[in-house]
Amino acid sequence: MKLKSFDDYEMRLGDIMRGERATLGKSLLDVQRELRIKAPYIAAIEDANPSAFDTPGFISGYVRSYARFLKMDPDKAFAAFCAESGFVPAHGMSAAAAVRRPEADDSVDIEQNAFNPFVNPKTPFLPTDDSWLSRLQYNAVGSIAVLLLLIGGIGFGGWSLLREIQRVQIMPVDQAPLALAEVDPLQTVVLTSDADQADSAALARAQMAKIDRLYRPKALDAPVLVPRDGPIATLDPSAMGAFIVAEPEVEPLVVALESPALEPEPVKTVEVPIVLEEAPPELALFAIRPAWVRIRSGDGDVIFEKILDAGEEYILPQTEVAPVLRAGMSGSIYFKVNGQLYGPAGNKTSTIKNVSLSISAVTERYAKADVTLDPVLARMLALAKTQSEDPVDE
Repeated sequence: MKLKSFDDYEMRLGDIMRGERATLGKSLLDVQRELRIKAPYIAAIEDANPSAFDTPGFISGYVRSYARFLKMDPDKAFAAFCAESGFVPAHGMSAAAAVRRPEADDSVDIEQNAFNPFVNPKTPFLPTDDSWLSRLQYNAVGSIAVLLLLIGGIGFGGWSLLREIQRVQIMPVDQAPLALAEVDPLQTVVLTSDADQADSAALARAQMAKIDRLYRPKALDAPVLVPRDGPIATLDPSAMGAFIVAEPEVEPLVVALESPALEPEPVKTVEVPIVLEEAPPELALFAIRPAWVRIRSGDGDVIFEKILDAGEEYILPQTEVAPVLRAGMSGSIYFKVNGQLYGPAGNKTSTIKNVSLSISAVTERYAKADVTLDPVLARMLALAKTQSEDPVDE
């Protein structure tokens, strides 16, 4: 059996037109928009079916326009259409060229309609509209529902509150209310005598007096002044400060009264023993240059600690136990016993310690100071002598 090739098949007009339309990338709806020819008519031209046209007189124009759109020869395309479909062009005034009225025919070819894409609603090339349920967003629906519930709750709460505020409760009473006023008030007027009127006025004045005593403050004869600053108000400016008034001194007046002569009583003399003891000798530290000294008592407490300046002296207190000296720059420190200098306490800038400051220990340990050995000492002594000889102006 020989297989058929492409050239063995018969090429019909509809196949060529579909190929050209596919080459142009046009659909039936695109051709309808551009040529203003219904898409079912375009499909009928490709299928060579002249019965689909309502007016046979327009078939030749439709076929030629569609062929010209596909860049084919209009005359050859129309001739091929007539040859394949058996269509015979009719004169414009003939009955065959009149408009056909569609008649209801139950014997419609179901198979032909099945192949007609415009008769079958489920066409693959027409876009299907989505249902409105598919366009709903469930998140938005939930948010709208919550918002509606919130608005409804707030509205119901406000309405309930307003209704509670405007509610009026009417309670039944056992007795009917009495009339507060009569129609004619002059009928209840009772004429009274002058005495009764006077008693009523007196009673009213008494009641008013009681009310006045309750609400009216008591009248004072003189205003009561309360000083804000009591202690300051009691001060007398003439008794202190610059405003003191000096009172003149009055000499006592002695008046001699005449009295009988009295004999003076004898004076009793009491013998008081007088103990004469010489004062103990005085011990002092004398510095001719600045020097540091520290003096401790017998029990270890510091009595005196200082840097003695040049010409300064320190007199030691009288104690039972002799104090102890520790000093720096010992060559500048001398001991003064009753005005007599002993020393120096050490050698130039050396430090001495545990030196007993008793007069006996000082006089035994140190010799009298030699003025010729230290010119600073001689100058200090001359200066001290000059200051003691200068008269002091009082």
